[in-house]
Amino acid sequence: MSTLRLAIVGAGPAGIYAADILLKAEKQFDVSIDLFEQLPAPYGLVRYGVAPDHPRIKGIITALRDVLDTGQIRLFGNVYYGRDITLADLKQHYHAVIFSTGSIKDAPLPIPGIELDGSYGAADFVSWYDGHPDFPREWPLEAKEVAVIGNGNVALDVARMLAKHADDLLPTEIPDNVYQGLKSSPVTDVHVFGRRGPMQVKFTPLELRELGELNDVDMVVYEEDFDYDEASKLAIETNKQIMVIDRIFRKWRDEPQTGSSRRLHLHFYANPVEVLGTDSVEGFRYERTEPDGEGGVRGTGEFREVPVQSLYRAVGYFGSPLDGIPFDSKRGVIPNREGQVLDDNDEPVKGVFATGWIKRGPVGLIGHTKSDAMETIKHVLNSQADWWSPAHPEESAVVELLRSRGVEFTNLDGWHNLDEHELALGAAEGRTRIKVVDRDAMVRVSNG
Repeated sequence: MSTLRLAIVGAGPAGIYAADILLKAEKQFDVSIDLFEQLPAPYGLVRYGVAPDHPRIKGIITALRDVLDTGQIRLFGNVYYGRDITLADLKQHYHAVIFSTGSIKDAPLPIPGIELDGSYGAADFVSWYDGHPDFPREWPLEAKEVAVIGNGNVALDVARMLAKHADDLLPTEIPDNVYQGLKSSPVTDVHVFGRRGPMQVKFTPLELRELGELNDVDMVVYEEDFDYDEASKLAIETNKQIMVIDRIFRKWRDEPQTGSSRRLHLHFYANPVEVLGTDSVEGFRYERTEPDGEGGVRGTGEFREVPVQSLYRAVGYFGSPLDGIPFDSKRGVIPNREGQVLDDNDEPVKGVFATGWIKRGPVGLIGHTKSDAMETIKHVLNSQADWWSPAHPEESAVVELLRSRGVEFTNLDGWHNLDEHELALGAAEGRTRIKVVDRDAMVRVSNG
């Protein structure tokens, strides 16, 4: 029986689900899968993109770990595609490759002043508070008043982490440098701005409700935002999720302020216009919008300004180009048709596939990632005639290649070592886990 040697670049949920689906698929050949990840640890945005006070979402890791622990997939961590291993290398050792590198950069917000000191991308801040090894250990938390632009779950995560008292994060796996940084933050007011109305938000009721449960933080909403148009009223009547969101807002509208030391403001119908300041952020200017009767909004010509000393844009994630692979720079994805990567003439590139956010953009939940992977795997299996013909498909060859280049890669046993080490660090402090943040330390612990 022949063997399919498959490389998957990116060990987040998308890559691991793709491997799992392929292993379980009915096929006429054996499968040998190698998973390459540029970080020393697997799980991608589940480890480095979910706020530390969301352990239930991190429970997804349990399912991913079960896939890796079947022993049917090899993990090569701390390996950079394009540097440590190239497309030419992959063609020498595999029949095909799936790219599942995700979207980890911030989408742009092209307004004047966005480049001022104190203006940040939310994705960078998330990477900092999640202990991503490739980001600085320090984060400038000097502002008393902060703006967060966006109305999705990432915007709420960022706002919650900024407003929450650091001591309330101690039971989580928050890295010590992050705890110390948040502990010293002088923040008093966090303002979240959304372009559309409160019934058109992109976050979930659960995320919203959590804001109202923060210790010593008052929720502030503005009555002018709740003069619902007919579309909003219909959404409340017909969509259970929207109905719950409305119920949460009603509760906050009826609650008096309690004089908490911090306040979290939610502003709607606010279209970003300009970040104000000379050298650093001094304020945020927006145009008040209103429903346009067709599900969108239009400008009213009324402009407002809010004094803030820092600003975070949470308007979406954006993919990064990969060496030798076509890239759509407008959408931040690899151009593809159902996971088959396409060249400039819209023809499939032999042996090259994509799945996850780098395939479809940063939308949808984990469930979408599974169906996404199924679609891609179907084309991998059906394109056997277009697979590469590797000169060195034997499993030992890629190990020898990486070692010959001096790549200090980690493997699945190494991840188990790091996992146990972090859990032990947490247990000593009465916490779930304390992440190792430094890349060299991660590799050192992983490799014993």
